[in-house]
Amino acid sequence: MKTFDWIVIGGGITGAALGYELTKKGFSVLLLEQNATPQNATRYSYGGLAYWSGTTELTRILCTQGIERYRILSAELEADTEFCELDLILTIDREDDPETVAAAYHQCAIEPRLLDVAEACELEPLLNREAIAGALTVRHGHIQPEITAAAYSQAMMRMGGEMQIDSVVGLVRENQRIAGVSTPSATYYSGNVVVCAGGFSRKLLKSAGINVRVYFSHAEMIETPPVDVQLRTLVMPAQVKRFQLEALSSADECDRLWNDPGNEPAPPILDPGAIQFKDGRIRIGQITRALTDPHGTVDPTQSEADLRAQVGKVLPTLENLPGTWHHCLVAFGYNRLPVVGAIPEVEGVYLFSGFTNPLVFIPPLAQRFANWVAGQNDAIITQLSPVSSN
Repeated sequence: MKTFDWIVIGGGITGAALGYELTKKGFSVLLLEQNATPQNATRYSYGGLAYWSGTTELTRILCTQGIERYRILSAELEADTEFCELDLILTIDREDDPETVAAAYHQCAIEPRLLDVAEACELEPLLNREAIAGALTVRHGHIQPEITAAAYSQAMMRMGGEMQIDSVVGLVRENQRIAGVSTPSATYYSGNVVVCAGGFSRKLLKSAGINVRVYFSHAEMIETPPVDVQLRTLVMPAQVKRFQLEALSSADECDRLWNDPGNEPAPPILDPGAIQFKDGRIRIGQITRALTDPHGTVDPTQSEADLRAQVGKVLPTLENLPGTWHHCLVAFGYNRLPVVGAIPEVEGVYLFSGFTNPLVFIPPLAQRFANWVAGQNDAIITQLSPVSSN
C-alpha cells in the first residue's frame, strides 16, 4: 500500500492551501475531505481579508505577506479567486461614543478612519442612519472562499498531489507516533499527518488521546440567492463580540469544560453584518455559540428570526430578503492566533487550525509551514505551535 509523505485532513481553505504548498515543495500529499460539497467554515465565510489589522510584529508580518499572496494567487493557481479590495464599514452603536470605539483601533497597522453618520451612509446607502452613531472605514481585501479553496486543491492535483472524498474517523497510532489515518472504507499511511479539520480538529485529536488547546464555536448565518439589492461594502460591528466569546471560552479556567460535550463556557453573541458576493448572493451573520459538543443542536427558526431582526436594525433592506439559515463550526486558538506546528510529545502529527481571524494569514502560514517541514527554521511557526490541554 502506498505511503504518502503527508496526509492533510480537511479540504477547506486551510487544508487545500497547505496541501498545495506541501506538494509544491516536492512532498507526496493526500488531501482528505469528508464532503463532496463542503459544509465547513470556508463555505459560509464572509471571505474578508483584514490585512490592515495587524497590531503586533507577528501579525503585521503575516498581514503584509498574506495580502501580497492573495493579490497574485489567481494567476498562480490559474483560477479566479474573485480577489478584490472594497470598503469595510465598522458600525458604531447609537449608544456608544465614536471616539472611544475608534481608540481601540489605534494600534492597527492601517488605522480605520472615523466617519460621522452622514459620511457612513454616503459610503453605504443601505445603512440605517437612526441605528448608528457613526462608523469606521478602511480598505479591506475580499475573496470567494469556496472558489479559492477549490483552486488550491486543483492546483495541488495538477502538480501530482492526490485528493479523496473520505471521512477520517481516527488516527493510526503506533506507540508515540501517528502513522496514518482510518476512514470507514480504508486506512491510509503516511510519514506525517497534519490536521486541518477546522472545528472537528479537537475531537479528532482527542480520539487519539491527544489534547491540545484548539477550540471551536458554532457559527450561524443566512445566505440569500442572487438578489437585485446592491450592498457596496462589507458591514460589520466595530465592537466584535465574537472575540470576547472566544477569549472567555478558551481561558485557562474554562479549558477543562471542553472535555465534556454538555457545556457552554460563554453565552452566545450576535454580531450583525453582511457581505455581497459577485454573483449577487448576500451572506448575513452572525450568531456565535460556544457549545462544547460539535454536534450540539440549536433552534434554526429562532436563530434566523434573531439574525434578521438584528441585521434589520442596521441594514433594513436586508431583513426580509429570501434566504436560508446555515450553521458550521469555526476553529479558534487560545490566544486569538491560529495554532500551527508539531503536536507535543507525539511524533508524526501536526496541527494547522484555529484561523477564526483573520483569513489573510492562511497563504503565508501554509507557505511557511511547508518551508519549515522541509528544513527551514521559522520563528513564527515556533510562536504558533500547539500547547497541550488539561
